[in-house]
Amino acid sequence: MSAPMLTVDNLGASYGAAQILYGLSLEVGRGEVVALMGRNGAGKTTTMKAIMGLMAQSCGAIHFNGTDISGKPPFEIARLGLGFTPEDRRIFSDLTVMENLDIGRQPPRQFADGVPAPVWTEAKLLKLFPNLGEMPHRPGGRMSGGEQQMLTVARTLMGNPLLILLDEPSEGVAPLIVELMANTILELKNAGVSILLSEQNVHFAELVSDRAYVLEKGQIQWSGRMAELADNIEIQRAYLTV
Repeated sequence: MSAPMLTVDNLGASYGAAQILYGLSLEVGRGEVVALMGRNGAGKTTTMKAIMGLMAQSCGAIHFNGTDISGKPPFEIARLGLGFTPEDRRIFSDLTVMENLDIGRQPPRQFADGVPAPVWTEAKLLKLFPNLGEMPHRPGGRMSGGEQQMLTVARTLMGNPLLILLDEPSEGVAPLIVELMANTILELKNAGVSILLSEQNVHFAELVSDRAYVLEKGQIQWSGRMAELADNIEIQRAYLTV
């Protein structure tokens, strides 16, 4: 078995004096989709920001593709092939679809064992996201929320990531877009891309995820196969229902 693409060990993180994450540990394998689940405020987004270097760790270690990225700045982590699609999308509203994609461009990569990683081009991405292919010159600010969500993922893929931190992709978008996002995640998985998925929609997570970690108040309360979580109504009631 190859080494995990991402290993988080005993991670702690705080906003000022308020500690948010407490001794959090998780792994994501190559070509694996892992769901990080929990209610709003459980610490899912904070976990992703800490992994990406967007907030300081108070303790713990993070290894990505064989490299210790603990404490590195976000731009260095991104250059190593870790992609991040934030919940608030952060597209450039004045730039067109094609210009947004061009901004995300990074060179091809390889895994730690020397195997080439998937290479993404504008043509492949417009085929993966047909809606974007119909509006290549439309400014980002004149797109629907679902279209912006697709553009955010496509821009991240232009960086040829080995692993993507995907924050709440099903939040606030139409059911048709949710279905398209699920199909996209499965295609990325088949291409060998690893995904850590922040989600609270059990049905959506079940469609795409191999394993799951359940967070509550910055600590992992349950971990196991996604199919087990989907069948475990008690865990869902305790940690996922509003």
